[in-house]
Amino acid sequence: MQNWQGKRYWLVGASEGLGRAVAHVMSRAGAEVIVSARSEDRLKELVDELPGTASFVTVDVADMDSVKQAAAQVGQIDGVVYLAGVYWPMKAQEWDNDKADMMAQVNYLGASRVVGEVIPHMVERGAGHIVLTGSLSGFRGLPGAIGYSASKAGLMALAESMQADLRTHPIKVQVINPGFIKTRLTDKNDFNMPFIMTPEDAANEVFDHMNDDAFKKSFPMVFSWLFRLSQFMPDWMYYRLFGAK
Repeated sequence: MQNWQGKRYWLVGASEGLGRAVAHVMSRAGAEVIVSARSEDRLKELVDELPGTASFVTVDVADMDSVKQAAAQVGQIDGVVYLAGVYWPMKAQEWDNDKADMMAQVNYLGASRVVGEVIPHMVERGAGHIVLTGSLSGFRGLPGAIGYSASKAGLMALAESMQADLRTHPIKVQVINPGFIKTRLTDKNDFNMPFIMTPEDAANEVFDHMNDDAFKKSFPMVFSWLFRLSQFMPDWMYYRLFGAK
């Protein structure tokens, strides 16, 4: 396990759920965390809860100016963990452009904006750590996932492109692809969610990955096999198994 004492990490999307749990894990490990989200009240509560050095900066990742201002306020960091995400279950027959647009803005474009602000400084220093949060739903299109699957697939491809460019560079790029996590987002689902995890258990998976040198981690492991194997299925088989019945 790497030494986290004195490391400064910016956690974007840390006011609720997985992000909040990751902030606790990293703070207990000795890292200084700067937590960001839109809700100032929730961020203040989180900073008061954390055992180590912590501060907050509000940000709206759907607004480029807000991201620029937040990154300037955060200053020099050793790493950034992008955990912001929004989700609504949505079928193609029930398309809602406002919700689909917001999922793209927060889940994918928000990550691109944040990384675009911090990576030039990491390249200049020759050091840095970038962690992006994908999803098992990003491996292949799923029913009822208009907007969400596409946004996560885009983010996962973004991480892969960054890794392709930076794999021989001292900047460490990682992506995590979780399954179902018990949060206010998954509370919107009205279907069975196999292997659903608590935010605390998922945060431990994330932190274990951050201590590793591997690029990608998909979890829960057994559940992730189904999604990874689906990429090799011919279309007729995949849509018969996963498509609308």
